[in-house]
Amino acid sequence: MNEFALIARYFKRPCPDVRLRIGIGDDCAGMMVPPGEILLVTSDALIAGRHFPLDTAPFDIGYKALAVNLSDLAAMGAKPLGFTLALALPQADETWLSAFAEGLFTLADEMSVCLIGGDTVQSPLLSLTITALGSAPAERVLRRSAAKVGDLIAVTGTIGDAGLGLRIAQNPQVVPAAVDARAREFLLGRLNRPRPRVGEGQQLAGFAHAAIDISDGLLQDLSHLLEQSAVGARLDPDALPLSEAAQGWLAAEPSLRQLPWRCGDDYELLFTVPPERWADCPIPATVIGVIEAESGMRWQGGDGEVAAIAPQGFVHFASQPA
Repeated sequence: MNEFALIARYFKRPCPDVRLRIGIGDDCAGMMVPPGEILLVTSDALIAGRHFPLDTAPFDIGYKALAVNLSDLAAMGAKPLGFTLALALPQADETWLSAFAEGLFTLADEMSVCLIGGDTVQSPLLSLTITALGSAPAERVLRRSAAKVGDLIAVTGTIGDAGLGLRIAQNPQVVPAAVDARAREFLLGRLNRPRPRVGEGQQLAGFAHAAIDISDGLLQDLSHLLEQSAVGARLDPDALPLSEAAQGWLAAEPSLRQLPWRCGDDYELLFTVPPERWADCPIPATVIGVIEAESGMRWQGGDGEVAAIAPQGFVHFASQPA
């Protein structure tokens, strides 16, 4: 099967979106940006063995590849317009391609977003890059650089599930016996099929001051927001929202209690909001700290003691996670 037949069979589908004026088949795609809005563009590369285990199911690879890009749009309060796919494959395995495309389009259909172009090539290593396009009114775009002193720091969903799921995928023998089959399935699902908070991001636009999605670890990503906003943060180490599965694991293995703060792949939203507006927050979320003028991050627990925090998380081109 050559690349043109591959594209036609697995990736060329009708797109009902009236904003798409030129679709797959030309040298470029063409889309209309809604009047009064700006175009937002994000791109993420996923490499087999680096961003996902080599034995990850192709359905999950397709789903997650799109999810991580839509999460970036969500963090800026954008509405997705479309996405492109650059796919590098060792071989054109029809079973693999069918499952990969199914995962990709399952999420695309749920989010009402179309594949509008891309490329396919043969490569010794499986890799894929998605570029996602979105739009939002310029005055409502969420940025990392707009946090204000006194803002509450909040997160959506539960944190740390994906990191625990990765431990299951990489070393299933280390999972405590207290973590049953149902909990394992939940944690693996959070790793392999993260739900991008697209709707939540649009609801936060115009409400929150600043936002970022949690991809490389909460502390790492929060440090980026703090740096861009030239502020610091005080965090409550006991406030982090944890799933029932994560709580069970950490109760059985207390040495991992800091892992949810540092592990990546949650793809939840972290945002800041003035305290006087918190009661009107349009989405479910949990307050985990407050923005301060002093740079850096600090813990402050119930005993009132304050301790500095290092922004540990996943970093590319490091000999190990920093």
